[in-house]
Amino acid sequence: MQTPTYAPTYLAAELRLPTNWLDYTILAIYFIVVLGIGFAARRSVKTSLDFFLSGRSLPAWITGLAFISANLAATEILGMAANSAQYGAYTVHWYWIGAIPAMVFLGLVMMPFYYGSKVRSVPEFLLLRFDRAAHLLSSILFAFAAILIAGVNLYALAIVVEALLGWPQWVAIVVAGAFVLAYITLGGLSSAIYNEVLQFFVILAALIPITVLGLKKVGGWGGLTDKLTATHGQNFTTAWGGTGIGSANPLGANWLTIVLGLGFVLSFGYWTTNFAEVQRALSAKNLSAGQRTPLIAAYPKIFIVFLVMIPGLVAAAIVPNFGTSGSGYQYNDAIPYLMQELLPNGVLGIAVTGLLAAFMAGMAANVSSFNTVFTTDIWEKYVVPGREDEYYVRFGRWITVIGVCASIGTAFLASSFSNIMSYLQTLFSFFNVPMFVVFIVGMFWKRASAKSGFWGLLAGTVTAMVNYFVFYKKGIISLPSDQGANFVSAIAGFVAGAVVMFAVSLFTRPKPAQELQGLVYGTRSPGMAEPPAPGDDAWYRKPALLGWGAVVLAAACYIPFSF
Repeated sequence: MQTPTYAPTYLAAELRLPTNWLDYTILAIYFIVVLGIGFAARRSVKTSLDFFLSGRSLPAWITGLAFISANLAATEILGMAANSAQYGAYTVHWYWIGAIPAMVFLGLVMMPFYYGSKVRSVPEFLLLRFDRAAHLLSSILFAFAAILIAGVNLYALAIVVEALLGWPQWVAIVVAGAFVLAYITLGGLSSAIYNEVLQFFVILAALIPITVLGLKKVGGWGGLTDKLTATHGQNFTTAWGGTGIGSANPLGANWLTIVLGLGFVLSFGYWTTNFAEVQRALSAKNLSAGQRTPLIAAYPKIFIVFLVMIPGLVAAAIVPNFGTSGSGYQYNDAIPYLMQELLPNGVLGIAVTGLLAAFMAGMAANVSSFNTVFTTDIWEKYVVPGREDEYYVRFGRWITVIGVCASIGTAFLASSFSNIMSYLQTLFSFFNVPMFVVFIVGMFWKRASAKSGFWGLLAGTVTAMVNYFVFYKKGIISLPSDQGANFVSAIAGFVAGAVVMFAVSLFTRPKPAQELQGLVYGTRSPGMAEPPAPGDDAWYRKPALLGWGAVVLAAACYIPFSF
């Protein structure tokens, strides 16, 4: 068995950027605008619904861009570039198989249940479909996962800022945490969402110059593929090369584990149950806008893969053995290395601002979802129920402070992974996949009993953790990479959760049929029958057309990378 190597996620010391007053001016302007949005959004916060779900008043294009921006954190940018430098063009699977189908499924199938039931969070749906035990367990697991993922963003920000700008880690952590805390505490989810829209365009402004100049440096796409084929082999620049069962490839996974582990279990588990994403869709002004939120986000998601994959490939082509100990760089260094090598001052300031914006978007998404779940699903339901609405708004602001402080404490857990995307995928296999199996079984099988939700969620979580920490880490099963282990853990957690739910349902009573209206496929609630709002019935605003269009476009993009 090939043993993965683990090293602290510090960027190479020689990556210090030659920033000047122009770059810092651009960075200062960005921070001023971020706080200004927070103060502006504060005026709209009057109730807990305003604070936690923006009063369900936002148009689809706003929530759609916020949806993709919440996902496009700097851990995604650095992590997917690291994936590309390490695994090559296989990175496209995380987008065209591992995102688009699940985003379409969320919009077309699951949003009517979420939005129609008027829940304020994903765990609250489990309370309606199953029982309080499933609801409490899912709330605790999600709150814990949100803090861990927010910590990943904060830690990654600190090490990048220290390496690139020379700021001490504690300064970067305090400054970034303070700004995220300020605008979420001031304006709630509305502030986070409007800032995420701004951050989406800032991130693009940072990535596009790196990608274009990187391609120019290696002689275009043809020059890039020629260099990588010569140094890394033919399969490094294809999506499916070497993925036959029993074949060897850089990713360490065959087509079956890619399709089932990533394309179905991990992907659907993340996109359909991760409240940091779903919360943006729930803040939309009506059901149609809520459905279109993930579908609008799917279109930029199709093409963003080029902006994060190509820099990783370029770094692997330029630096011999990039990412190994002999090169002096880790895989996470791909984008910072190209920033240092390719960008002039001014453009460099935009790129640094884009990275900081991405970190803050990812952290804000998880902190805002954490304060909603902890306040509405744990504190209000089980600790201090029945208080006035203003109390929960105040508590939501205080728990935001605690969430930011807790994420600082969890930030250094990510340091044992030289590829931070591997760490994130590990967390998703533990927390999102078991929740997905409970949702999917409960949503499509009326006979699933109230008790099965809790035991299915527990069994799926424990099984995924045992597979990773015991079978994989102890060498009981041979898997060539962390990503391959994550795929297997996800499949194991999904199967265990489904089997336990089926077994428990056979020996316990199902919920009465009248309590399942609008919660199980084939039943409807009044909210799900909502007619289109004026102007929402145009063909280009119909969710089904948007969804199938995204699937077809993503499938078409696979063709150049399949051979």
